[in-house]
Amino acid sequence: MSMKVAFIGLGVMGYPMAGHLQKAGYQVTVYNRTLAKAQKWQTQYQGSFAATPKEAVQGAEIVFMCVGNDDDLRSVVYGETGVLAGMQSGSILVDHTTTSAKVAREVALKAAEQQVAFLDAPVSGGQAGAENGLLTIMVGGDEAVFNRVQSVMDAFARFSQLLGPVGSGQLCKMVNQICIAGVVQGLAEGLHFAKKAGLDGEKVIETISKGAAGSWQMENRYKTMLAGEYNFGFAIDWMRKDLGIALDEARSNGASLALTALVDQYYADVQALGGGRFDTSSLLARLDALHERK
Repeated sequence: MSMKVAFIGLGVMGYPMAGHLQKAGYQVTVYNRTLAKAQKWQTQYQGSFAATPKEAVQGAEIVFMCVGNDDDLRSVVYGETGVLAGMQSGSILVDHTTTSAKVAREVALKAAEQQVAFLDAPVSGGQAGAENGLLTIMVGGDEAVFNRVQSVMDAFARFSQLLGPVGSGQLCKMVNQICIAGVVQGLAEGLHFAKKAGLDGEKVIETISKGAAGSWQMENRYKTMLAGEYNFGFAIDWMRKDLGIALDEARSNGASLALTALVDQYYADVQALGGGRFDTSSLLARLDALHERK
């Protein structure tokens, strides 16, 4: 009989991730706050769904979670109908949510009280990565636990890495978001400059992407940025949540994140323009709006 697992949270990431597990041959039971989405998932993938997190995880060897933020995580983990109320001793709880390192350590301690192992395992790759099973996973926790889970996560990941003790995965995800923010702002300014200079943006990117300026963001987002289309992936509202976590952590550890703080405010400007659900490449929309005002 195949391993029984559970997946909590069927957003744009969790829905396909859970589907990959089911297609890989695992027995998957899902839970989602909106029951209709869980029912839709069950119809599409022929898995099972439950009405509460507690019911979803009963009998599962590994429980995966992918929800919104620290508060959402606590809401599905704790309480009479929470994940920990239904997990068995010796099982493993894996959190793919992007949260603070603090809440990861908190949940790990609570889980340990019930002999449940915990890994914080945020992901990178966006909605497309989740749908195509090509996510990168940054993991914090015990090496022996990671070794037990890694092959299962391979159902939706192309790469996973243990970074250190619990919390390390979240800290690595903060580095990821810090780097993305700077790269996207640079790309936005470059495309804006090209427009103002009267250059053909397509030809500019075709040229410079072959050299040191090339990046994933450039390869995958420049065309939609030039077209003013910003509905391709991770929303600004979520990016600002993530950058806020990184900035809070920096205040604690003494890191200097001047550029990250600046780009965070630029994203706030896009939110003020009504672009909170735009994807992160929409920093160019801010520059275009500033130009239109002049």
